[in-house]
Amino acid sequence: MAGTFLGKDAVELAVVTRNGFIESRHLGSAAVVDGEGALLCSLGDVRTPVFPRSTLKFVQALASLEGGAQLEGEHLAIACASHAGTPLHVALVRDILGRAGLDERALRCPATWPNDRASRDSLVRTGEPSAQVYMECSGKHAAFLAACAAAGWPTDTYLQPEHPVQKLVRESLARFAGEQVSVTGVDGCGAPVYAVSLAGMARAMSRFATSQASSPFGIFRNAAKIWSAALRHPWTIAGHGRPDTVVIEELGVLAKSGAEGVQVLVAEDGTAAVLKCLDGSGRAAMLPGLQLLVAAGAVDPAKAEAILPKLRLGVTGGGQPVGSVMLGSDVPSVIERG
Repeated sequence: MAGTFLGKDAVELAVVTRNGFIESRHLGSAAVVDGEGALLCSLGDVRTPVFPRSTLKFVQALASLEGGAQLEGEHLAIACASHAGTPLHVALVRDILGRAGLDERALRCPATWPNDRASRDSLVRTGEPSAQVYMECSGKHAAFLAACAAAGWPTDTYLQPEHPVQKLVRESLARFAGEQVSVTGVDGCGAPVYAVSLAGMARAMSRFATSQASSPFGIFRNAAKIWSAALRHPWTIAGHGRPDTVVIEELGVLAKSGAEGVQVLVAEDGTAAVLKCLDGSGRAAMLPGLQLLVAAGAVDPAKAEAILPKLRLGVTGGGQPVGSVMLGSDVPSVIERG
């Protein structure tokens, strides 16, 4: 059976301590590229394909724009989001659908409750059921549907790999990553997810930062629109107080987590770090990802350190702090640029 990289080809990205004792070690791999897409640093195996999971959403939003979806600002940013399901998030999703002449019944993602506890509790108190629109990927799905409406494509089969909008996702990813997709799977939300290497995903994400709104090529103008929308509206990408949003707000670094321990971080100059924790744990990815950007000189170390208390890295015992997620021994302090 095909699979991602092996444990013997991974490195120690992070450890978790409890009362001065290393309780867990998170192994994985990471790739860092510069603004030209050149590989600056590889930790572990960065060539074997991985499923990028929700970090693929920027490419999926790009495909929606390429298909004709008319999205700007917050409406474009929510297409890239794993949102918390707050009323503000949900209103944007409904507005995208409404402008396309559709409603939330067109969504094919699973029905869920909001990730935001207050929003979930409010629905429970009022007797409202779970619904597709609350699902964290509903913005991406609404964008797919907006593209379908604009292009005259069928809306009931938009999640099929051979649907035109999904073909655009695959083609856009291959173009930006500089490699062909090796495996197609089904993501948790029901959309196709395409396997590429960590190095390829880092190249793809770097292109969003370096694309120009004045480019003669539409795909790069659209990539620049996505970059701008995400940085200007970070609350949409995750939610207030959630780590991805905190990093975007306070560092100006595009941050996006994905299921199974995947994390993307992209600095303004196009330096991009993409990580995969082999055990699938998301708690261990953000810290080494930030450190890799610091080590590459793309993020101010003092500013990065200042936001660490907001990134949910602490470990508690009896309700009191007793440890934390810490950098693993294989994460460098400096990455030399050629």
